[in-house]
Amino acid sequence: MPEGDSVYRTAADLHTALAGQVLTVADLRVPAHATADLTGRTVLDVTPRGKHLLTRLEGGLTLHTHLRMDGRWAVHRPGERWSGGPAWQIRAVLGTGRATAVGYRLPVVELLRTAEEQRAVGHLGPDLLGPGWDPAEAVRRLRALPERPLAEALLDQRNLAGIGNVYAAELCFLAGRTPWTPVGELPAPERLVDRARQLLEANKLRPGHVTTGDTRPGHQHWVYGRAGRPCPRCGTAVLTARVGTPPQDRVAYWCPYCQRGPAPQGTPRPITAARPARGGGGRRPGR
Repeated sequence: MPEGDSVYRTAADLHTALAGQVLTVADLRVPAHATADLTGRTVLDVTPRGKHLLTRLEGGLTLHTHLRMDGRWAVHRPGERWSGGPAWQIRAVLGTGRATAVGYRLPVVELLRTAEEQRAVGHLGPDLLGPGWDPAEAVRRLRALPERPLAEALLDQRNLAGIGNVYAAELCFLAGRTPWTPVGELPAPERLVDRARQLLEANKLRPGHVTTGDTRPGHQHWVYGRAGRPCPRCGTAVLTARVGTPPQDRVAYWCPYCQRGPAPQGTPRPITAARPARGGGGRRPGR
């Protein structure tokens, strides 16, 4: 599932392409809205809300879409060949005289009254990239279930909106805690919430979800996607396991040396490299 910063970039691309333009093409290829006629309406704005996209139209209508695992919006110029996938995967087309936005594999395509947007996104916690970001409320929601595993709590969009599996893994590393650490054992959750905001802000206009400060391929993350490879800080092999309850479980990545706390039964003891990684000095984060 895309991270909140990826959805933010998608919204920015759609807004640039469509906002202020009159729809000359509007094709919603889902049974509930297949007969809806949106042509002639002006696109007012495209706004991200966590991992949701809200395309607001003249006349008090909003097209609510969600990418989930495989969805994608692609923007094409007039005459440009559509390249986001086969035609049978297209779920929505919004076209103006300037550009055409094509939504592929969208699992959520919902047309609703703008005044009723809360029905679609009202359950979400504070939006990490939203104008109404409320860190105190995010911390309060995280603390509401102190026994909940940290990674699972971070992934719950009802706590704070915008964190996906990449940032959940990286934030646990930066906090020096395993993904299974109970939220109530985190000494300063407000620091973690602030770090989450900083990371998404830093990455919202660039690809890669960089958390290390190093944009080179293979160096962008501390533990995410590095299963079996050395931790960049201490050299210990990064481990993986599942966190959460199926079907909402996710793959967790962690360094068994740098991160304190519980781990799945049978986790091997850390074997560190002969020399410390650059800048690491063998010190665990958060200590």
